[in-house]
Amino acid sequence: MKPARFDYIRTGTLAEAHAALAEDGDNAHIIAGGQSLVPMLSMRMARPSVLVDIMHLSELANVEVKGNAIRVGAGVRQATLLAWPELAERQPLLAAALPWVGHAQTRSRGTVCGSVAHADPSAEIPLVLLALKGDVELSSQRERRHVAAGKFFTGLLSTARRDNELIEAIEIPCRLAGHGYAFREFARRHGDFAIVACAAIAHADGVRLAIGGVADVPTARDFPEIGGDALDDALDEFAGELEPRDDLHATADYRRALVRRLGRATIEEARQCRA
Repeated sequence: MKPARFDYIRTGTLAEAHAALAEDGDNAHIIAGGQSLVPMLSMRMARPSVLVDIMHLSELANVEVKGNAIRVGAGVRQATLLAWPELAERQPLLAAALPWVGHAQTRSRGTVCGSVAHADPSAEIPLVLLALKGDVELSSQRERRHVAAGKFFTGLLSTARRDNELIEAIEIPCRLAGHGYAFREFARRHGDFAIVACAAIAHADGVRLAIGGVADVPTARDFPEIGGDALDDALDEFAGELEPRDDLHATADYRRALVRRLGRATIEEARQCRA
């Protein structure tokens, strides 16, 4: 299919993007890398009247460290962040997850914030953002606000972004001393969306485990320092509360088993990486 007719605005400033969103509201869509939006346009799953292109705004194309967080602008491509020399040292969990995002070709075009905006429950970047308790920076003509990742993802392909707002950046906490980080994923092929993905952060008091690909949103749970059968039981309970469902990729029981096995393996790896 071909996309429905729309107007296109190539913005030269952030103020122009804000003005376009203020005028057209829910009839306008932001486009940057376009790796999620363009297929949706082609299948007419998205039918905006206006596309607002922000990819040429230099102020959105930066990766910088602010305090104890990595700030990634809305124009930063996934490949750019993956190639950032400080990434593995600043945040090893993000460095471990990014190679699983799509393929080299899509990472060269897709943006980090675009994946967050799309909010696919199987996507790796939203999962890591939630696991690390990162923030989403939203801006409009009238205000700028920060929303915690745990409150930003509200449902399947649904977020707390308002119609007149765009994601200006995300902030991801840097690694902490004494913490271990690990990421694992199971998919039919490398580059496919995950059937189950796990991100774990281990620390002295326990471990935080985030699961993607099972529920309508990525979900995190904090566990005390437990092991053996107690950890298996806790993971079983967690998997059950996620209410996994049957689909063409896997059954609910299979996903539940993956949460237990892959979750345990990810937790154990994170504990081994603690330094």
